[in-house]
Amino acid sequence: METRANFVLIGVFTLLSALSLLGFGLWAAKFSSERNWQLYQVVFTEAVTGLSVGSPVQYNGIAVGSITDLELDPHDPRKVIAQLRLNASTPVKTDTQAKLAISSLTGPPIIQLTGGSPQAPRLVDSSRQAVPQITTAPSALQNISATANRIVERMDQILSDANVASISTTLQHLETISGNLASRDQGTQALLISARDAARKLETTLDTTNTAIGRLDRDLVQQLPPLLDKLDTTLTKLDSAAGNADGILGENRAAINSFANEGLGQLGPTLTELRGLIGDLRQVTERLENNPAGYLMGRETPKEFDPQ
Repeated sequence: METRANFVLIGVFTLLSALSLLGFGLWAAKFSSERNWQLYQVVFTEAVTGLSVGSPVQYNGIAVGSITDLELDPHDPRKVIAQLRLNASTPVKTDTQAKLAISSLTGPPIIQLTGGSPQAPRLVDSSRQAVPQITTAPSALQNISATANRIVERMDQILSDANVASISTTLQHLETISGNLASRDQGTQALLISARDAARKLETTLDTTNTAIGRLDRDLVQQLPPLLDKLDTTLTKLDSAAGNADGILGENRAAINSFANEGLGQLGPTLTELRGLIGDLRQVTERLENNPAGYLMGRETPKEFDPQ
């Protein structure tokens, strides 16, 4: 009995030791895991379609962790809370931002971390929350979605019933105009031929005009030296005549002064006498016209008898 009791005690001790070792190993593994990973939280204010638990998280294109949980904010269902598990060595700074991105054209969306200046402190050291929260930035997916929605709204406005009817009417008018142009094709061709002929005539006229102008320029250039010589000769003669006139005036300056002083003084009475003589001559002329015989013979014209 004692031997069997000893075996039982030894078995119990061995089992307890194994359980203790297993618990210590699990604790050590959990402690090691907690030291190698850091939890973060991201709150999105946009739809996260395609994002799921286990989706990768990249920092400037490098995989640094994954998403461990996705849930709606119980106080504001417009927000989505994502729990991230990142490598503890990932330099997440206070100015690091998270946004939705796609790794390829056909790949699922991921969370992309960007920013983080060297002088900014680490978010883990600055945050007072149990799980530090990374700020978010508008994603390209959100911009594309918003742009697509605006384009669809604009297209809906453009393709309204009224605009479609207007476009149909415009197309009908264009078809009518095209038919009229086709029916007037011959007239248009004739007009183009006339315009071509007019252009040719105008070109010929311009060539003739250019030739005439060229000849005129050559004749003018040829005749210009003789004309300049004649002009020079004429100016020389005029200069000589001016010199002679100046000499004559200088030689007769005394006589001219005497005439201006004395002759002009006698000119007034002479003009008065000449005016009287002209008056007498006018009277003589009138008498000769009225009664030339009586004036010349010294008799008056007899008066005619007027019987009553």
